[in-house]
Amino acid sequence: MIGMLVTFTQSDKFDRSTVAKIAGELRAPFEGMAGLRFKSFMVDEDGGRARNFYVWDDEEKGRSFFTEELIEKVTGIYGAAPEIEYLDIVGFVDNSAG
Repeated sequence: MIGMLVTFTQSDKFDRSTVAKIAGELRAPFEGMAGLRFKSFMVDEDGGRARNFYVWDDEEKGRSFFTEELIEKVTGIYGAAPEIEYLDIVGFVDNSAG
């Protein structure tokens, strides 16, 4: 299992409603995506950074997800190039089943 933290930083603040709109518009392609367990769209407390967090069951799919084309596309959407960090998930708690 691998995690990815993708951070978009810009000098102007990200508006929470704008990031929520992006999340709503971009949600569908991720639903049922092979190898992807979770994805979240977030904005930090001061609004300076929008962040997306992915948990991949399939490390290869996770590492190959951000192609040059996709990086260019999300840069246009967020107005800033992404910084991508790969994280080795050594433990995981999932309370979503209730």
